[in-house]
Amino acid sequence: MYVVIWEDLVKEDCVTEFERIYSADGAWTKLFKKSSGFIGTKLLRDKKQTHRYITIDRWNSSQEYESFLLQWQSEYEALDAKCNSLTEQETLLGKWESIRRETQ
Repeated sequence: MYVVIWEDLVKEDCVTEFERIYSADGAWTKLFKKSSGFIGTKLLRDKKQTHRYITIDRWNSSQEYESFLLQWQSEYEALDAKCNSLTEQETLLGKWESIRRETQ
């Protein structure tokens, strides 16, 4: 599995819209579902800092994620541009791969 994790500091007056777009059935998930390699999205909110969110996007592999980005680049960029006004800061925390145990 391949995971892309983002942290967003959302403008206080944009929290509802942000949650709608980034939720498991929101606009990002609908776009990602155009790829058979997409597994799902988790949206988490910080309990103490309620305008701070973590988004975890899960993919079958890095190759499928990169292929999605190439194929749907213009749609991705358009949605990203639309969402920029919702946040004070967006940070890519990392791209992670699961470790597979070798069989003996």
